[in-house]
Amino acid sequence: MTSVRADVYSRVTDQIVAQLEAGSRPWLQPWQAAHAAGVVSRPLRFNAMPYRGINVVLLWLAAMRHGFTCPLWMTYRQAGELEGRVRRGEKGSLVVYANTFTRHETDDNGEEHEHEVPFLKSYSVFNAEQIDGLPAHYYAQAEPRLHTVERVQRAEQFFGRTGADIRHGGSMAYYARQPDCIQVPAFESFRDAESYYATLAHEVTHNAACRIMPRRM
Repeated sequence: MTSVRADVYSRVTDQIVAQLEAGSRPWLQPWQAAHAAGVVSRPLRFNAMPYRGINVVLLWLAAMRHGFTCPLWMTYRQAGELEGRVRRGEKGSLVVYANTFTRHETDDNGEEHEHEVPFLKSYSVFNAEQIDGLPAHYYAQAEPRLHTVERVQRAEQFFGRTGADIRHGGSMAYYARQPDCIQVPAFESFRDAESYYATLAHEVTHNAACRIMPRRM
């Protein structure tokens, strides 16, 4: 039991450390998801009940890594019960389940005692975007933004002078060494201009650091 729990702890820790070493901060997402069920940073079970604890972080990481915009997750069996089919080749994402069970023991005096024993197990879930044939609301898109966000001209000029290759689209923000470009969601998907430029500045810093480091070596 102890070795199994330790293995689950290690798998969880390894995923978080790997994402941090990559320079990602999956708990900060100031742009709007493209799904009607809500933002991807609020992971939900197939029945719209929110995940809790470390599973929230694990599914943040998975959504960031794979570019999912849907916050809904389910097991292979749950998908089948909804008449959905996990696409061939899709990989599940790690979540954990923690609980306790009651153990009854008899001491040397013949007296029976009971105590709670904690246990931890892991299993895999799939994002709705990995599954075909689910009911329509699992694929429903968010309503378009009702107000426009205005660009800040001075900020636009500043980032234009950095020389960085800035590309827009998708649901993730990151700097890629190859092909040496910055990817951020569309400007209109951010909650305000400040959030957009702050996110862009973060990725431009990664871009600049990678350009400077080889010169120092």
